[in-house]
Amino acid sequence: MARSLALSLCLLVLFHGCLAYRQSSYSQSGQNECQINQLQAREPDNRIETEAGRIESWDYNQDDFQCAGVAVQRIIVERNGLHLPSYTNTPRLVYVVQGRGHLGMVMPGCPETFEESEQSDEEQQGSQQQGQQGRQQQGRRQGQYGRGGQQGQQESFEQLDRHQRVRRVKEGDVIAIPAGVTTWSYNDGDQSLIFVSLLDISNNQNQLDQNPRRFYLAGNPQDEFNQQGQSRGQSRQQQGQQGRSRRQQQGNNNNNIFAGFDTRLLADALNIDQQTAQQLQGQNDNRPQIVRVQGRLDFIQPPESMREERQLQGQQMQGQQGQQGQNGFEEVFCHMKIKQNIGKPSLADVFSPQAGRISTLNGLSMPILRHLRLSAERGFLYNNAIHSPHWNLNAHEIVYAIRGSARVQVVNDNGETILDDQVRQGQLFIVPQNHAVLQKAMSNGYEYIAFKTDDNAMMNTMAGRTSVLRALPDVVLTNAYQMDREQARNLKYNRQETLALSSSRSFQSQRSWWAIA
Repeated sequence: MARSLALSLCLLVLFHGCLAYRQSSYSQSGQNECQINQLQAREPDNRIETEAGRIESWDYNQDDFQCAGVAVQRIIVERNGLHLPSYTNTPRLVYVVQGRGHLGMVMPGCPETFEESEQSDEEQQGSQQQGQQGRQQQGRRQGQYGRGGQQGQQESFEQLDRHQRVRRVKEGDVIAIPAGVTTWSYNDGDQSLIFVSLLDISNNQNQLDQNPRRFYLAGNPQDEFNQQGQSRGQSRQQQGQQGRSRRQQQGNNNNNIFAGFDTRLLADALNIDQQTAQQLQGQNDNRPQIVRVQGRLDFIQPPESMREERQLQGQQMQGQQGQQGQNGFEEVFCHMKIKQNIGKPSLADVFSPQAGRISTLNGLSMPILRHLRLSAERGFLYNNAIHSPHWNLNAHEIVYAIRGSARVQVVNDNGETILDDQVRQGQLFIVPQNHAVLQKAMSNGYEYIAFKTDDNAMMNTMAGRTSVLRALPDVVLTNAYQMDREQARNLKYNRQETLALSSSRSFQSQRSWWAIA
C-alpha cells in the first residue's frame, strides 16, 4: 500500500513538473517574441475589394503583433451592403468608427426572441379573399430571403419568421464577440459603416494555432489575412500549400464551410433539395464577403422611438399573448450585454475642459469582457493636449487613430525609444506590456480607440495627480534624481489633472520641439 502511494505521488510530481516545463517553455517563447527594438505606426497590409465594401488587415506576423498576440482588421461596408455571416477562432472586440447599421449575433442555444406577430381576424379574412395569388407572392418572398423549403412545401410551410436579436449599432459602439459566435452586419445608413476589429489570437478561447481564421457561412470569400507563406510552423505551411493547391484546382480563392460537404449528404441533413444545397455551397455564386442587397433587408426589429412603439402597441392591444418565462441560463448568457457606446461626451470617465476626455470599458462595466479577457479605452484629446505618460501593468495596448494625429513615443526597459513617430488617422501602433508611452495631440486634435488584452487593464501614470512620482516621498525623489526639495515638490504637484493633460507649451514651442527632434 505504501509503495503504491509513493508511486502515485511520484507520477503526480512528474506530471506537474512536465506541465510546468511546458508552461514555462510557452511563456519563454512568448517573452522572446516581445524583445522588440523598433516599433512603427502601421497602415493595413492586405486589402480585399468587394461589390459593396472592402476588408483591410494588418500583417499579424510582424514582431509587434506577435508580441501582443493579436490581429486587426478594418471592415468598410458601403450603403445597402451586407457583410455575410461568419465566425472566427478568436474572441473579437469591435469598435464602430463611422456610420450606423445593424449587427446580428447568433448565440448558440438561445431562443429566437424576435418574431412576427399573428395576423388579426380582419387581416386573416383579407388574406383569405386574396386567394392563391397572395400565397404565390408570399412564396416568392420567402424564396428571396431563404425562408421557404422545397417548392411543393411552400403552401403548407407558412411559419412566421423568427430569429435572434438584431442590434442597432452606431459610431462609438464597442461590441464584444466570443470565439466561434456567428455575426453579420448590414448598412442601412447614409454613409459607409466602418468597423475596426481586434482578434485576440493568444486568448485561451482559441484552441487552434496562432493564426487568425474566419469561417464564412455564405459566399466565396477571399483570404482576409494573406496567410500564404506567412503561417508559423513548417507543417502549417505545408497544409496551407496543399489547401491552396486544392482551391486553385477548384477555381476559387476560398469557399464557405458548406462547400466542403457532399451536396447529397448536406441536402439530407437539412431536409432540402439538392438545388438549395448547391445554393448554400455557393457553387454558382462568385461574390466575396460583402454583397450588395437588392432592395432593402426587411427583418424583424423593435421600433426606434417611443412614438412608434406606442402606435405598435395600440395596433397589437387585442389578441396579444404574453411571453414565455426565461430560465436561468438564458437570463445569464442569452441576454448578456454585448455592446456599449463609449463615444458620447456625457459618458466620459475623465474630462478636462482644457485637454479633452477619456472613456473606459472593462469587465466591471460590461461583464462579458471578463469572459473575453479584453477591455477598451476611447480618447478625445484637444489641440496639443497630452495623454499622461504611462505603462500598462497587465496588458498589451493596441491603439488605432480614429481622427487627427499625435506624436507618439514608446520606451522599452533599457530606456531606448523604440517608437517616435507622428501617428495619423487610420494608422495603428502597439504598446507592449510595461513599456512606457506618451501621446501628444497635434494642432488638429487626436481621437483614438485603444484595445487592451485584459478585462481589467491597469495603468500607472507618470504625470498628474495619480502618478507614480506623486506617490513617492520627497526624500526619495531628491536622492534618486539629485534635485533639491523644491524641485521635488514642483515635480510632484505641478500637475493637478489625471490622464488628459493640457499642454504647458505653446504651438510655437511644439514646432521648435519637432525641429530639434
